[in-house]
Amino acid sequence: MKSIKFFAAASLFALGAATLLTAPAQAEDGAGAVFVMTNAASNNQIAAYTRNQDGSLQAAASYSTGGNGSGGTIDPLHSQGSLRLSADHRLLFAVNAGSGTVSSFAVDGSELTLADTQPSGGSAPSALAQSGDLLYVLNSGGSGNVSGFHVSAHGHLRPIANSTRDLSDTAAGATSLAFSPNRQFLVVTERATNNIDVFRVLDDGSLSTIQVNPSADAVPFAAVFAPNGALIVGAASNFVSSYQLHHDRTLSPITASLPTLGKATCWDVVTPSGRFVFTANAGTANLSGFAIARDGSLAPLGATIVGANPAGSVNLDTAISADGKFLYTLNTGTGSIGAFSVDHDGFLTALTTTGGLPVAFGLNGIAAY
Repeated sequence: MKSIKFFAAASLFALGAATLLTAPAQAEDGAGAVFVMTNAASNNQIAAYTRNQDGSLQAAASYSTGGNGSGGTIDPLHSQGSLRLSADHRLLFAVNAGSGTVSSFAVDGSELTLADTQPSGGSAPSALAQSGDLLYVLNSGGSGNVSGFHVSAHGHLRPIANSTRDLSDTAAGATSLAFSPNRQFLVVTERATNNIDVFRVLDDGSLSTIQVNPSADAVPFAAVFAPNGALIVGAASNFVSSYQLHHDRTLSPITASLPTLGKATCWDVVTPSGRFVFTANAGTANLSGFAIARDGSLAPLGATIVGANPAGSVNLDTAISADGKFLYTLNTGTGSIGAFSVDHDGFLTALTTTGGLPVAFGLNGIAAY
């Protein structure tokens, strides 16, 4: 069976995939920004924060998405990636679950300018994946589907003809989607069916038929790719597994069912270097850490738990700064952002917590650079 070669996939992507712009939108002093989505049922907004060099955050402004979220309380979208930054940090994308739309923003430091809002191609959009000039949205309402857009350099969205694809079941409970580093494949996790779907990305940006793969763990939730091409999936059954993605769209487990030693493991993030992956465990308000080997295998860091938020934080979606020095968690139980420095060995050191977010709105989605 012909397989994607680790590292070669990332190199091909760097050479051949389309990019929106060449220079990242990062301040000269190395600072960046963090963005959080309120998901408010009326007037969904993005709260923007300036990131200082020490990792601390300063509230900057709030920006309307031009749509409505789902509202609710704790994790109403049941997804990872409802707010997504482009790789060059110049564009930000958000779902409006209540309006059935997707919004795009131009990013200048921590300042946002609404560029476009378009129908999502389905109902209740909950997650996004972006690579170069492609944006795909996961619609979790109705029967559930994925649908694609071409993105201009200024953030305008143009629906891709015949790009909408159904999932493996009409009640799939899909939660995340991710492009492979070489942009040849799109992966979707389905928590209700315990499936991982793989689509090939065609030359026009549309998708092939679906290839359904069984998950190594029950309730697969969050899919992310390491730069070397390994697919890493965090499961709400409190395990994490890595997979090799083959050219025929099938998956082979590399490391299967490593326990996170936390509860409600539903989100994960890979460091820019590709050395580590962290899972957010909402039920225990902590984070687990794993080293990623060259072959995509995973190994726990120390005693597995590498960082903790205060009890009751309910840390959901997670983001990491572009330089890999800081990790941020969206703490929906307390309406705050947890900040950690990432040590050279992958362990996390808790920094200050930034509060003031509206818990009642049903916060979902965090992005950082």
